[in-house]
Amino acid sequence: MAPAPRDVSCASPRRLVAVFLLVAAVALGFGVRAGEAQLCSEYYDRTCPDVHRIVRRVLKKAHEADERIYASLTRLHFHDCFVQGCDGSILLDNSSSIVSEKFARPNNNSARGYPVVDDVKAALEEACPGVVSCADILAIAAKISVELSGGPRWRVPLGRRDGTTANITAANNLPSPFDNLTTLQQKFAAVGLDDTDLVALSGAHTFGRVQCQFVTARLYNFSGTNRPDPTLDRGYRAFLSLRCPRGGNGSSLNDLDPTTPDTFDNNYYTNIEARRGTLQSDQELLSTPGAPTAAIVGRFAGSQKEFFRSFARSMISMGGFDVLTGSQGEVRKNCRVVNGS
Repeated sequence: MAPAPRDVSCASPRRLVAVFLLVAAVALGFGVRAGEAQLCSEYYDRTCPDVHRIVRRVLKKAHEADERIYASLTRLHFHDCFVQGCDGSILLDNSSSIVSEKFARPNNNSARGYPVVDDVKAALEEACPGVVSCADILAIAAKISVELSGGPRWRVPLGRRDGTTANITAANNLPSPFDNLTTLQQKFAAVGLDDTDLVALSGAHTFGRVQCQFVTARLYNFSGTNRPDPTLDRGYRAFLSLRCPRGGNGSSLNDLDPTTPDTFDNNYYTNIEARRGTLQSDQELLSTPGAPTAAIVGRFAGSQKEFFRSFARSMISMGGFDVLTGSQGEVRKNCRVVNGS
């Protein structure tokens, strides 16, 4: 097992005080996610100081040819973190020892952006070989993708190590666009996230696209009734029906946010208030009777600043859950394969 790259900036006096306070919080019974205390935004300051600039350069170049890529990379980070922590497992290809998560139902022919991650890794390996993990590349790429789309800025904690296993069973149980609110709450709680995190992170559906196959049940056969979802605005349903006709191409794409499809803003929540949430899981946040998430939707719809602040906090929380640090795992040379395989 390769030793962890040492970055003394994470052991600065200020950092040590922060770690002490987090340890004290654990002792007092406050929630601190596993591994979170061992991550820090300065992790690569001495070993790869240009890491953010390099990732930003590659992403901006990729965006010239693919306007969806920022949303796609943000989604990759989500799907990575919800399966055995943020360890880059979603990037592993099939091998004699790996059953790839790429072929899990929520990811197969849906999750995308892998070649851009390869390009980022290649650029970083040229600048600082063997230093930046693939798991951290996903975290940085998500942060920069949100920023470049008009969203909030935050200092992303770094120092994750890459896992050497994948878990397609867990990947098949990722939060689904067909999940009801109770199921969504359970899946988010399983990775240490609460209702505010659920509503804030769902706001990433403010940019990107969705295939018709994830929408048609709401239009034609909601919950097996052979009728449309009654919570869906009639005008928006008519619009979606033209885009996703019954028996049509399930791979056809639609904007998740029809108002500002490539901008990271709070229109996602105003759409939900107008009963124009594209996915069932979106509308569930407001339309479920007695939903504790409804008030949070209202707050975010009324204040983009509050949404941005909560989204950044929730990204940090999600990104710190059950991560590998120190001598755990490895730093992959190629994000698609375990070292030495």
